[in-house]
Amino acid sequence: MKKEAVFAPVPGDFSFSRAEHEIIRFWQEHRIYTRSLERRRGCPKFVFYEGPPTANGMPHPGHCLTRTIKDIFPRYQTMAGRYCERKAGWDTHGLPVEIEVCKELGIIDGGKAAIESYGIDRFNRACVDSVFRYKREWESLTNRIGFWVNLDEAYVTFHQSYVESVWWALKRLFDEGLLYQGHKVVWWWAQGGTALSSGEVGEGYREVDDPAITVRLDLTEASRGQLGLEGPVSLLVWTTTPWTLSSNCAAAVGPDITYAAVRSDGVTYLLAEPLVSRYFETGQSEMVRTFRGSELVGLSYEPIFRYAEPVRIDNPDQPSDRHWVVIPGDFVDLETGTGIVHIAPAFGEDDYRVCREQGIGFLCFVRPDGTFDERVTDRDPFDGTPIAGRFCKDADKSIIRVLKERNMVIRHEQYRHAYPFCPRAENDPLIQYARKSWFIKTSAFIDLFLQNNRHIGWQPEHIRDGRFGNFLENNVDWALSRERYWGTPLPVWVCEKTGKMECVGSYAELMAKPGVRGTEVWEQAKASDPSLPEDLKIHRPYIDAITYQSPWDPTARMRRVPEVIDCWFDAGAMPFAQWGYPHQPGSEERFRENFPADFISEALDQTRGWFYALLAISTLLFGRDGRRAWPHPFRNCICLGLIHGEDGLKLSKRLKNYRSPSELFESYSADAFRWSMIFKTPPTSSIRLAERNVEEAQRELLIRWYNCWSFFVIYANLDGFR
Repeated sequence: MKKEAVFAPVPGDFSFSRAEHEIIRFWQEHRIYTRSLERRRGCPKFVFYEGPPTANGMPHPGHCLTRTIKDIFPRYQTMAGRYCERKAGWDTHGLPVEIEVCKELGIIDGGKAAIESYGIDRFNRACVDSVFRYKREWESLTNRIGFWVNLDEAYVTFHQSYVESVWWALKRLFDEGLLYQGHKVVWWWAQGGTALSSGEVGEGYREVDDPAITVRLDLTEASRGQLGLEGPVSLLVWTTTPWTLSSNCAAAVGPDITYAAVRSDGVTYLLAEPLVSRYFETGQSEMVRTFRGSELVGLSYEPIFRYAEPVRIDNPDQPSDRHWVVIPGDFVDLETGTGIVHIAPAFGEDDYRVCREQGIGFLCFVRPDGTFDERVTDRDPFDGTPIAGRFCKDADKSIIRVLKERNMVIRHEQYRHAYPFCPRAENDPLIQYARKSWFIKTSAFIDLFLQNNRHIGWQPEHIRDGRFGNFLENNVDWALSRERYWGTPLPVWVCEKTGKMECVGSYAELMAKPGVRGTEVWEQAKASDPSLPEDLKIHRPYIDAITYQSPWDPTARMRRVPEVIDCWFDAGAMPFAQWGYPHQPGSEERFRENFPADFISEALDQTRGWFYALLAISTLLFGRDGRRAWPHPFRNCICLGLIHGEDGLKLSKRLKNYRSPSELFESYSADAFRWSMIFKTPPTSSIRLAERNVEEAQRELLIRWYNCWSFFVIYANLDGFR
């Protein structure tokens, strides 16, 4: 008698990819993810935070690793009996979006002027359309990779409830004196016309070859006499930024360093004694005498260029009474150069600090767009090209030729070093630039940051005291403001007469101010185009139009400052802003129940991005009173390695060094792809995405399972096994 088959026969042409599509349909039709949560409601919570991706670009294989890890741990914890909600999020502001829109509109080379000519209102509307252009692809990847997350109730950083939550945080910091406006040297993206934060700058470093020149600063006659030296006497300074020499205002020495006076070809040169052999050969120069660095302080020299006279650093309307002199500097070392440092306060953080402390003047011949202004009158001796109007770093060769023609260059060589480029425009070098910007006083809380960090469970463990800990130890105040258009508006209003400022914590608070005007700008725009998202009313240019009566002068108006903020602050505010805390009904309870997170995970590059933003904001808002136990806002973090192409280079559409995730899913299955990223190498290590590894994962895991199951089904049915 033939036995009835108990198990459905396994098809010979079985497709793993096709089976996955059927499983996904089953999950969706039967609400499996939602039902898995319902079964755990009331159980102990396991809190997960989703780092928000930007959906204005296609997802690549690197995103598959993060979404795989983000699925594995919450899924395991749910299976282990814990309640783990997974709320998705979208990062929608910032330079990446603006740059993409500028490319689409064909105005990428026109800079900020092109955006303003196009219209900020139309530009920001285009940004809204752009941020979700690839939303379908991101959601498809998320579902296809098997990442269970609530996409229907995702937080969105440009939504009004989210922006107002960020405003609440900024108002807290402003009212406590931690958000301030200052004139500092920042890393400046000249082509984009805005400062970048240290986290953004850290993303863009790469090895470059720059010109390194040693130039002479000729001492004045009085200073030569002060040293008792006859004939021409020159200080030797070294720089890898010849374009900054026109703004030189001082030369710094180490007070305790020994300096030598060396005569060669009728000129006496001053440089650090231990470095003499780098510049002068024995027998071709004469050591005249030595000095302590402190003996050189106060000497004056002739400027390299004299396009204008320096002004006071604290009052640019007044002429400087101290410049082109030797000053002491605590940062002078003997690792590179001559032991005498060229000081241009417009283009160096230490330079600016020491000049401000010692009352040295200030010069800057570079415009905010990075080009030399019309006061620079020199031309390239080779072809007569004016230096004025050229991008500063592009003018290095011309400046060196000018200096060589004047016999000012002692040595010219190439120097390989790490230099930052804009992470959103990889061909644009950043420059250090003195600029009035808004900062958060994070450097005052380094000890608290480190305390918080010590309690976090990091994988790999060395991240805590290594890459992340070092970044915290060397913390500088957060350069928050961006002189851009598509971002959370900085909610600071300024009295047009007294200059006094206040920060607003919500749109309702703004509307409650006396004598509010300007709301009609939004109302008219909305009436003209009803499709405008309501969330745009708290963005530029509509928020810029709102003014109100000044509390300090009833005849004056309060007007918003023009800046928007760093989008990393948006992302770092998500532990509370995702709920609209504290303005939205029920947000305080939701925040309390879901803070801190038990688990987050992103790639290694987020140590200076999202991980830092999360920790810094949480420490400043919730950690200074000592009432919350460390750590927060996350207890554990898996820091993932970076995914490279098979050629070992960064994944690049231009280089075409990877296949799209969807192609690999259809060829080998998403399960094979997931397994290939974790079964051979720990996901915390950087790996090359090799298609052969995906094929191997399919063969060694899935096909082996398939063969075992097929073998079992055949003989179980023959035997009538039940």
